[in-house]
Amino acid sequence: MTDGEVLVERRGSVLLVALDRPRQRNAMTLDAARVIAGAMSDLDADDSLSVAVLTGNGGHFCAGMDLKRFVDSGERPFVPGRGFGGLVETPPIKPVVAAVEGFALGGGFEMALACDLVVASETARFALPEVRRGLVARGGGMFRLPRALPRAIAMELLLTGTMLEPAVALQYGLVNRVAAENAALDTALDLANAIAANAPLAVATSARIARAAYDRSESSMFEWQQQWTDAVFDSADAAEGSRAFTERRDPVWTGR
Repeated sequence: MTDGEVLVERRGSVLLVALDRPRQRNAMTLDAARVIAGAMSDLDADDSLSVAVLTGNGGHFCAGMDLKRFVDSGERPFVPGRGFGGLVETPPIKPVVAAVEGFALGGGFEMALACDLVVASETARFALPEVRRGLVARGGGMFRLPRALPRAIAMELLLTGTMLEPAVALQYGLVNRVAAENAALDTALDLANAIAANAPLAVATSARIARAAYDRSESSMFEWQQQWTDAVFDSADAAEGSRAFTERRDPVWTGR
């Protein structure tokens, strides 16, 4: 599926979403944001899908908002309820892996921060340059970055707009893997397939609760998580996983 700016492709239980404006370094448009928002909704609604991979074609992830369109027409690539890029304000319940080549700047970096796992190639460069344009990183960057990095490092990136290289991002745990140039997508797909091999309901519930841990105290988490964890333990997949283990075979998941 394509709208000329975003390619959406199913690969088994993995939904691949690729920005496809290489000449503009995949700068985000409103149309592209709407397609991504729709893809994220499809991901959650389809029991045959377990995880998404978000990437950019042509050697870059996303250079942020298309500033030319912003200047010419005031276009802002924000989808109501989903935010910048159709993702940052309300990510899907199911996990998303970012595969980053080249620039992940501004809103592009914020989209990576909204993902659950990040694979960066050796060419990747992360930055929030909004302060250099008289703007602010309101797509989650100002509060997600200090959660993902040591405070001093996050403040330096936010206040100077300078770039972060992948080796440093890996050192601080901002990314999961650093891949060779042009290998970020393959590495991300390997991670996604490792996720998709597990029980879908258990994966989605684990992702939902792990994200909420940032905002809740540990003492409140046990009671709060019960509304979803009970359904996992009562599911057909839970019975299948245990049965497959005792029968020494691979489980067959149904997502139920």
